[in-house]
Amino acid sequence: METIHWFFMLWITMILLFNHNNIGNVEGRYHHHTNNHKRNSPVSSSPVSPSPVPTKPPASDYSPVPSTPSTPYPNDPPPPESAPDGIFDLRSFGAVGDGLADDTAAFRAAWKAACAVESGVVLAPENYSFKVTSSILSGPCKPGLVLQVDGTLMAPDGPDSWPESDSRNQWLVFYRLDQMLLNGTGTIEGNGDKWWDLPCKPHRSADGKTTSGPCGSPAMMRFFMSSNLKVSGLKIQNSPQFHMIFNGCQGVQIDRLSISSPKLSPNTDGIHVENSKAVGIYNTMISNGDDCISIGPGTANVDIDGVTCGPSHGISIGSLGVHNSQACVSNLTVKNTIIKESDNGLRIKTWQGGMGSVTGLRFENIQMENVRNCIIIDQYYCLSKECHNQTSAVHVNDVSYKNIKGTYDVRTPPIHFACSDTVACTNITLSDVELFPYEGELVDDPFCWNAYGTQETWTIPPINCLREGDPETVADPSAFECS
Repeated sequence: METIHWFFMLWITMILLFNHNNIGNVEGRYHHHTNNHKRNSPVSSSPVSPSPVPTKPPASDYSPVPSTPSTPYPNDPPPPESAPDGIFDLRSFGAVGDGLADDTAAFRAAWKAACAVESGVVLAPENYSFKVTSSILSGPCKPGLVLQVDGTLMAPDGPDSWPESDSRNQWLVFYRLDQMLLNGTGTIEGNGDKWWDLPCKPHRSADGKTTSGPCGSPAMMRFFMSSNLKVSGLKIQNSPQFHMIFNGCQGVQIDRLSISSPKLSPNTDGIHVENSKAVGIYNTMISNGDDCISIGPGTANVDIDGVTCGPSHGISIGSLGVHNSQACVSNLTVKNTIIKESDNGLRIKTWQGGMGSVTGLRFENIQMENVRNCIIIDQYYCLSKECHNQTSAVHVNDVSYKNIKGTYDVRTPPIHFACSDTVACTNITLSDVELFPYEGELVDDPFCWNAYGTQETWTIPPINCLREGDPETVADPSAFECS
């Protein structure tokens, strides 16, 4: 009897100590969580009509599909018992949070514990920096899971600090999750600067000369085979490679993010989406060394609104059709967006020899500020001098540009439509396009090749090379159908 009494008193003491140590840090966040993240889903409604999630998305030319074991980290210690308030503070799992200690085990344990309860919250509290090595955060989890970063979550400092046993393809992988929210007022830090100078891939240095760049660099965050996701409020910066990748996802809402890396950091795309459906990107600022937003094959129903890009390489659809592959992108809208100090503005890029289609694109209310290639379709995309003309191509059809205004860099024409010799671009519509030189004289010779469409209003600069009607010869429609 005395043994039972002693055990009961010890249990009560542990609960009181736990609550005393944590209530001051999580009480406010707990009330915020319960008010805003309902049981059913952090994404109250999909930004656009959902489509079925592919069961096995094809491999991408951007980055390899992660190999995910059923139990990613079998040697990790079992997590402590569930927190009574549903909030799993990393410090309660042994994390130090000084930016020096390795807090990976605590991070994974907190994730497992929160995953097992409904509306669980993994909390990285403010005023702490948690260093975490490459991790796969795997589901399925209970509905309403939240990863709330109010402090700093940071990757190891460069390749020399990267554990040899860890994957160099990605840092954080979110895998097979549903109804998950990643938010907070803090920072996710990629510590990418030492990766950018690895001697493998050429990139432009500060003096304009070509220098060596990264190979085998990790993407910062990869969301894979997941649905009903929301990411909001965070500062995401200095990725070794792509900042965020969404692959094989359905129902994604991105809102109020700040994504940044230096202008000359190579391959640091802000947000890359492929093989995904129903994606909304809103009220976000992106400055980086590559595409601000890139749309890969297998993507449909994308809504981009209120985004500021720059400096960057603009918003890119593609590249598509590499190695004679089929690539399909449909139903994309970009509106109320600013693109500034960028190498490209609104770009569609495809390889020769590809198949499939790009269709149903709407660009509306776009402000350009000192942008090269403000409007560009390039169906001769090539990364070497060894690319040859081929007869097949990805069909670009039904693309409209409305109320595109601002200034361009006069080193290249502001409008450039270079379409396939054999598969013409069709149904291009221009309306209220007014682009003036940022400095220097007006470039009045926009380029068109095998591009068909309509000018609903006169453009500035004038474009007289867009062909009216339909091409005389049309390829077999079956080549454009997407499976």
